[in-house]
Amino acid sequence: MRITGAEVYGSDHEFHKKDLFIKDGLITDEVVTDEKIIDASECYAIPGLIDIHFHGAMGYDVCDGTMEAFEKIAEYEAGRGITAICPATLTLPVSKLKEILAVGAEFASRDYGKRKETMADLVGFNMEGPFISHTKKGAQNEEYIRKCDAGTVLEFVEASKGLVKIIGLAPEENAGFEDYIKAVRDKVKVSLAHTNADYDTAMKAFEAGACHAVHLYNAMTGMSHRQPGVVGAVFDKRDATAELICDGIHIHPAVVRTSFELLGTDRLIMISDSLRATGMPDGEYELGGLATVKKGREIRLATDGAIAGSGTDLMGCLQTAVLQMGIPLEIAVAAATITPAKCIGIDNEYGSLENGKRAYIVLLDKKNLEVKRVIKR
Repeated sequence: MRITGAEVYGSDHEFHKKDLFIKDGLITDEVVTDEKIIDASECYAIPGLIDIHFHGAMGYDVCDGTMEAFEKIAEYEAGRGITAICPATLTLPVSKLKEILAVGAEFASRDYGKRKETMADLVGFNMEGPFISHTKKGAQNEEYIRKCDAGTVLEFVEASKGLVKIIGLAPEENAGFEDYIKAVRDKVKVSLAHTNADYDTAMKAFEAGACHAVHLYNAMTGMSHRQPGVVGAVFDKRDATAELICDGIHIHPAVVRTSFELLGTDRLIMISDSLRATGMPDGEYELGGLATVKKGREIRLATDGAIAGSGTDLMGCLQTAVLQMGIPLEIAVAAATITPAKCIGIDNEYGSLENGKRAYIVLLDKKNLEVKRVIKR
């Protein structure tokens, strides 16, 4: 296949007018002569997006733990230009979490033939719970919060066949958290997630080997001039990556712009945190045993009105960041492709349109950034 006429996103985070060639499902520098030609004039060609933190869409949640849920979610995501997914699990009983991870591992390895071209690749899991804070639980089910345990993490990794990439921690609620981090940091990335830690505690966790922050600003201690909190610790830990929900609801545009300026393309990862109600009509939906209400793009807990998650997928977040928040397209694309790929260790195959990588390509209309075509394999 040959894609011609597009402005192609390069590994230098710039767009270049060039042809793209695909052979055997991979990007190639070779000029293929007997190719199918796609005219992508008036389009940007970008890598398929990678969402490393979302829960579901189209009425399904990965924590449903069914093959149907994984299939329907993966089809929806691929159709929106999100061609690789690392969904987040909720705070649930350990036995249930292991079941979910096992089903996900089976889905990732199953041979779907041509149908696989219509599904996003499952490339990992991001476990928000269960080792989180009661104070900052957000929309997580408090009943299933537990103390961190290295043995349990190994059970999760085994159940997922190595697909668990990130696991959350509230260090302030876990005595001996430094020893725990040191015990698991070579198996998974430890993130600060749903935590009420102060700056000093967060920095101790980073120094022990934690290296990531789940949805920056949300469900964590904020930054003030005398109490810099987890947010301040993230800024100070110069090799820590951080997720950012850019749906226009979770975080003010000025804070989004500031975060991109401070963290840059190497550290900031755009996520959606989308829930099962994404792509669905307004109404009531379940989240880990809790009732939520969707109204437009907002999804809130039915009990107290707290934000439960997002009704916007990652492509919608990218469009919002660029068109409404003033984030340059080149920077936004990096935050939704190569930076998450590097974070979970899949950048040898995903995240950029370089020679030898998987030919997962999204063509965007230059005028409004709408998805014109998704090319996978």
